[in-house]
Formats: sequence, structure tokens, C-alpha cells
Amino acid sequence: MSETSGTTFGGRRAIPPNNSNAAENDPPTVELQGPVPRGVNLQDYLNVTNVHLFKEKWDTNKLDHHTDKYDSNKLIVRRGQSFYIQIDFNRPYDPRRDIFRVEYVIGRYPQENKGTYIPVPVVSELQSGKWGAKVVMRERTSVRLSIQSSPECIVGKFRMYVAVWTPYGVIRTSRNPETDTYILFNPWCEEDAVYLDDAKEREEYVLNDIGVIFYGDISDIKSRSWSYGQFEDGILDACLYVMDRAKMDLSGRGNPIKVSRVGSAMVNARDDEGVLVGSWDNVYAYGVPPSAWTGSVDILLEYHSSENPVRYGQCWVFAGVFNTFLRCLGIPARVVTNYFSAHDNNANLQTDIFLEEDGNVNSKLTKDSIWNYHCWNEAWMTRPDLPVGFGGWQVVDSTPQENSDGMYRCGPASVQALKHGHICFQFDAPFVFAEVNSDVVYITAKKDGTHVVETVDATHIGQLIVTKQVGGDGIKDITDTYKFQEGQEEERLALETALMYGAKKPLNTEDVTKLKSDVDMDFEVENAVLGKDFKLTITFRNQSPTRYTISAYLSGNIIFYTGVSHVEFKNETFKVTLEPLSVKKEEVLIRAGEYMGQLLEQASLHFFVTARVNETKVVLAKQKSTVLTIPKVIIKESLKLWRPLEECQASAKCLTTTG
Repeated sequence: MSETSGTTFGGRRAIPPNNSNAAENDPPTVELQGPVPRGVNLQDYLNVTNVHLFKEKWDTNKLDHHTDKYDSNKLIVRRGQSFYIQIDFNRPYDPRRDIFRVEYVIGRYPQENKGTYIPVPVVSELQSGKWGAKVVMRERTSVRLSIQSSPECIVGKFRMYVAVWTPYGVIRTSRNPETDTYILFNPWCEEDAVYLDDAKEREEYVLNDIGVIFYGDISDIKSRSWSYGQFEDGILDACLYVMDRAKMDLSGRGNPIKVSRVGSAMVNARDDEGVLVGSWDNVYAYGVPPSAWTGSVDILLEYHSSENPVRYGQCWVFAGVFNTFLRCLGIPARVVTNYFSAHDNNANLQTDIFLEEDGNVNSKLTKDSIWNYHCWNEAWMTRPDLPVGFGGWQVVDSTPQENSDGMYRCGPASVQALKHGHICFQFDAPFVFAEVNSDVVYITAKKDGTHVVETVDATHIGQLIVTKQVGGDGIKDITDTYKFQEGQEEERLALETALMYGAKKPLNTEDVTKLKSDVDMDFEVENAVLGKDFKLTITFRNQSPTRYTISAYLSGNIIFYTGVSHVEFKNETFKVTLEPLSVKKEEVLIRAGEYMGQLLEQASLHFFVTARVNETKVVLAKQKSTVLTIPKVIIKESLKLWRPLEECQASAKCLTTTG
């Protein structure tokens, strides 16, 4: 059955890679063991005349396998669960003298040991976890079979054949596209690696094809509906094509860890001609702006038909398309939004903000950034490659940020491992940990080349992590699944554990945290309405009996939601005298004319305040973002008076009479 090459290299048989679900070869319809004696006609033996797959939406196969929503006329089943087929023969089947079996084949070079050629024997009883076919009904010349698939088999489109044994060899049915069978992951099967025991969660994370993705600012959370459309015509084939395009070996397509990792690389086109081209520069020539997309269907169908990356996407678009890919194949998945998400550029598990000696941000040295929000995905699966307890939700991120094993991809990383700081386990756990739990470290870059850690903000990153609630469109706060509550001993212990496993030694911040300053600083941004002036109020608190003088610097920037600065529109320095045990407020007016000409799509106003206590040389630093409120336009319909015709005529007559 398998097709091999006679070429050998160093004692190994050279077999071409089997990495395309679309590629196929036709196995022989007749495999003889020797010459057939004269006068013997193989057609006199048991022959298949027809095969019925019960593949309509209302048939038990699709209903029992929860695949009736797929807009496809092919049989779609989930692995590890039995389904029915019926075979019509040229005469009644006699189990005492007739031998046949069903065969499933995927790819071009099928091999039984690779799981790409699956011979399904007829057995008296089906065994859980194993392929088998049991005769459940015999009627005249027809046989109905209950076929049990393995819960570990390859996910993809299989070609189906029926092979009948004769004394002289095997007779096999011809290639028939109508009998092609799609096999998917099965969250309803306890033996499947993606088994999810909560029925409501399966309904939400596998079968729901409409979702909500949250974005905006933590103080002004917005939502957008997203059509995942995993059941739409052509989407399943498009998702299989994504794996083909990645040249993913077919034998690995039954492993959700490998499938999700390949998917995270292929949804972006950064280095592999994947699905979506990312663009964050507000220039979307020759493509669709990211904010114009409302679903995944058009993107995936265009990619499949054109075989070229689609333009353009940003994090929520990547997450939406990736969610479609995962749910379509049967892997439970959801889109997650992290507010104040760190991008750790140098893998030291902290967000480093470098300052000039005057308090301004040193843009050349500052490579880390803080996104207002960032969207990624979680996929549900077991992790037999990790210690017990680290299965469940796994972070998988298809937005191209950092290189992972030579490609732009991220995950799967265990959420449970992240929470406890165990970032030594694959994949990409250090990067995700920094996104949600890193400290923001402010460092002064001295003119003599030395770096001095000034202050540490341990609470700014990962302030809120949310997803769509099960069965509704509201927000579900899942922050506590990623991290312990800020300030708790467990939270600091998790960070210390992560730093112990960290790839790079971070800068020493111990002395900074011990030296608690007598002076605190914070600031608030007034509700900013588009096109109007607003105020920023900086509050200084002196908790000591000492009088201090402070030199402060304010910088206002238009930033992309990724935290990358577009342009500085405001900078101001000022001095403050702080009396003992006092509080002093400084107000800075932000004029509309200063920011209006620089605005961008999905941009926000970012303010950075640094202050140096001149007597102690302690540096205080805070940063905050605000999203401009768009004024509401209220259209009032004018009141229309309506009277019956007779009344109008009477009034006219009255007017005429009174002249």
C-alpha cells in the first residue's frame, strides 16, 4: 500500500516527505499475489457496488459528532467516536467466507506506521482507543458498520476505500471523492487530548461561530463583534491548506500542541507567506485596514484561493483568524485581551524604560514597549510533555512580535505554569510571563555610560486580562488565572521563581525597592474629549518633616496601541517646592491644537511624568494613557403635524371665510 523509493542513504530508505493533505495518489484497485488461473473471474467474488456515509446534516453521524453546522456535503466526524457507514455488495455478505476491510488514506505517501494509511479490520466488538469496524446490521446485500476511530489519529481529510480479499489477491474500490471523510479533534471524547468536560464551555469555545473581542483602554473598554465562521463553506479546507502551506508533516497533525504551534506561525505572514500581513504604521495601501475586518471568513477564503497573504492585520485580527482555525479543527479556543501588555524585547523578564539625566525618555536605548492592550488566544489541551497540572488553557499568539525557534510564533505556553513562574517549560513562557507580570524598571542612562536603576513599578503591567463570558457577550475577568493578586506574597514569589529560570540576569532592583522615598507622585488625566482642551493634574505628597524641591518633566505623545510612539506633541518642565507633610497639585493644560493634527487610527494619548527630588536624587516616574472620547452627535427629528384631509379642508375654508 505504501509508496517508497528505492534510493538509500547511509542504510536508510529515502521516503519523500508527506506534508500535504491535498496531494494524493491512487492505490491499485487490484493487488494480485500471483497469476490468476485461466477461467477465474475476480468479479465473481464479493464486490462493492456502493458506499453510503450518512453525511446529511440531519443524519446521526453529523448530529452525534456535533458537525451538523459545517456547510459541507462531505462526512465530517470527530476522532475517538464511532460513526456509521453502509456498504452495498453484489451479493449477500457471508462472514464465514468473505473478508473485507475499510481503509483510510491521507497524503501522497501513506504508511501504516505513520498513521497516514489506516486499515480498519472488521471485529466482533469495538475497543476504546483503537480503530475497528463492527457489523451492526445485515440486510440482503447490504452491511452497516459502526466504525471506531482512534482518539489520537491525524486530523484532516481522508480518502476512503473498501478492500475485499480473494484467494488471488485484493480487490479495492476506485477513488471516489464522495466518500472523502474529514476527521477532527474531539473535545467530547475523554481520550482526546483536547477533551473539555464542561458542556457549556464546549458550546462556547468549539461551536460558537460569533464572538466578541475587547480592545481600547483599561478605563474605556470597548468591544467589537467578530464572525469566526468556522462552519462556513470552504473554511475547513482553508484551515487544512494553512497546514499544507506550512509543509507540516501529516504524521504530526493529530497533536494539538504541534497544530497550534504551526498555526501561530502561519496566521501571520512575517516569515512564511502565511495568512495575514501585519501593519502598524497607519499606511494600508493595496489592502484592507485592520479595523475594517469584521470576521475571519473573507480572509481565509481569499488566502486559500489566491495563495497569497492577505493585507492587513493587527493583533485582534490575527487572534480572530487564529480562533477560527482552532475551533474549525475542533480545538477549544478563545480570544484573550491583556490591558497594559508588555513587550519584553531582550528576554530579561522586565520592562526597561531608559531615561536621560534630565528625565526625558531615551528612545535609542528603550526597546521594550507597553501596549495599551494586546489580543492573543488560549487553546485547551493536555500537556503530556510538561509536569502534571500544566494542562488546560495554553497561550498561543499569532501576532508577530519575537522570534521563536527561527519563526515568528508564540506558544503553546501553559497558563498555570505562567501563574506560578515556572517559565522553564516550553513554549515561549518567558515572553508571555513578561507580557502579564513584568515590573517596569526606570533606568537613568548617565553620560559616562553607566546605568542607574531609579524606581520600579510592580503593578502597571497586566492590570486586567479578559475574555468573552460563556453564553453571553459580557466581559469575563481571567486575570487571576495568569497571576496572583498584586502585592501578595505569592505574586512576588512567582516573579522570583521566573527570574530564577530567566534567560538573562535582570538589573539589580533590590536596593531600589528597599529605599522607599519620602515623596510620592501620581497624576490623573481629565476626561479628554476629542477637539477640546483638558487638564492633567500631578499630585506630590511629602510624608516627611523635611522640605523638598522637585524638578519635573512632562512628555505627551501620540502612540499606537502597541505602545510605540508616533510623535511627541507636548513637553514641559517645571519646579515644585514641597513643604513638610504636605500635598501639592500641579495642573498642566493640554490644548486641542497641540494634539489634533497628529491623531491616528487606534492611537491614544500617552503621558510620561518624571520627577527628581533634588535633595535625595530619588527619581519618581509614572506613565498613563488615555483614549479620546468622541462627542455624541444627537439628531432630533423635527415634529411633523398630521391632520386628516377633511380637517385641513375645513381649516382652509375657515381661513377663506374669515379672509
